Amino acid sequence: MWPVIAIVAALAGLLLGGLIVYLAKQRLAGRKVAEAERRSEELLSEAATKQKELLLEAKEEAIKTKAAIEAEYKERRTELQRLERRLGQKEENLDRKLEALERREQTLTQREKTAETTRAQLEELKKKQLEQLALVSGMSTGEAKQLLLQAVEAEIGDEEARRVREWETRLKEKLDEKATEILSQAIQRCATNVVAETTVSVVPLPSDEMKGRLIGREGRNIRALEQATGVEMIIDDTPEAVTLSSFDPVRREIARIALNKLILDGRIHPGRIEEMVEKARKEVEATIRTEGERAVYESGVAGLHPELINLLGRLKYRTSYGQNVLLHSLEVAHLSALIAAEMGANVELARKAGLLHDLGKAVDHQVEGTHAQIGADLVKQWERSPDISQAIAEHHGEAVTTSALGAIVATADAISGARPGARGESLEQYLKRLEALENLANSFSGVDKCFAIQAGREVRVLVNPQEVDDLTAMRLARDIAKKIEETLTYPGQIKVNVIRETRATEYAK
Repeated sequence: MWPVIAIVAALAGLLLGGLIVYLAKQRLAGRKVAEAERRSEELLSEAATKQKELLLEAKEEAIKTKAAIEAEYKERRTELQRLERRLGQKEENLDRKLEALERREQTLTQREKTAETTRAQLEELKKKQLEQLALVSGMSTGEAKQLLLQAVEAEIGDEEARRVREWETRLKEKLDEKATEILSQAIQRCATNVVAETTVSVVPLPSDEMKGRLIGREGRNIRALEQATGVEMIIDDTPEAVTLSSFDPVRREIARIALNKLILDGRIHPGRIEEMVEKARKEVEATIRTEGERAVYESGVAGLHPELINLLGRLKYRTSYGQNVLLHSLEVAHLSALIAAEMGANVELARKAGLLHDLGKAVDHQVEGTHAQIGADLVKQWERSPDISQAIAEHHGEAVTTSALGAIVATADAISGARPGARGESLEQYLKRLEALENLANSFSGVDKCFAIQAGREVRVLVNPQEVDDLTAMRLARDIAKKIEETLTYPGQIKVNVIRETRATEYAK
């Protein structure tokens, strides 16, 4: 019985357990269903919210798109309206232009009609005038033809004159070509150096101690040398050298020779300086004669008068625009001979005229007139050759050229002066300014000597102590300075230094 009870109890327990398990599962299933329902409601709620959001976004996008489309529509509509207005304006302009063209066409048509009417009237008037002219003149057809032939002959004469002028022009061109050929050959056969003039000379010294001796006590030696020669002696820091400065090359050469003699002699004092300057001046005069003879020999000119040779030698110390006149004269002599040989003219006369063409420059500061006229007068006096004298007078165009010799000399002179490097106009103007400065100071009464120094920045005036006292010397300096200001043109300022010196000399016998 206990086993049955046990079995029943076991079955009951199983049933109860099963029932409990079933109830638990049912309860769990109910919970899951409730949870699922709740989750589904949440999902539905979220879906509804997202749907609302999407709807709102779609509405906003639709609104934006609609606004953009409306703006674009308005913009296109505005552009279309603007284009319509432009088209309307163009149509109006075209209409106005068409109207203007129509009016112009009408005007032109009217003018053509008026012109045709005027032309017909002119033809009628011309016909009447010709008939009246025939009646008045009483000329037949033959006479009218004869008159016409005369007019044609006059026209042909003008044409003939024009052709003659053309032939003359062509002939002149050929002559110019031939002259150019002759000149080029002459230039090629005459080669000379370019001359550069300077205004300073450097004298070497045996030692720097000699500078003190040249200056002398209180500067009396250098002052005596400058007063005797008119040359400024520059003693600076240059070792064993003294510079002589002057625009006049003759003065500078005399001072250089005198200074070399004084250095070799060793006795340097004012009396000795004047003696050496006089000796140097005589040496320069001898050099002038020698240079004149050398120029005559080199040029191949024979039979010149000694006075002309001496004047020719003076040209060694004369420059024209920086070109040495003696060397220029030799060059012109050679060129004149070459040109004369090419032209078949007298070679000897051309050579002599070329050598003497600037002879007047040797004395042009002493004689009034142009150097060409002065040279012609000198040659007429000493050479007694009218052809050469005439050629010299004509070589600058101051006289009418009447001879081939004058044209030859003028051409050779132009070639020599115009070649590159031959002349420097600035130096010539500088020298002329210094000469004008000295001439102005020399024009005053009581002036013994006058020298322009320091490149024209100072003029040193030596006066006669018997004629000018101290007060007069002061007034003279002021008067010279005032006249310089009134008459000359110069850069900067010019110092006027008037020197009055009294010397007493006696000899012990």
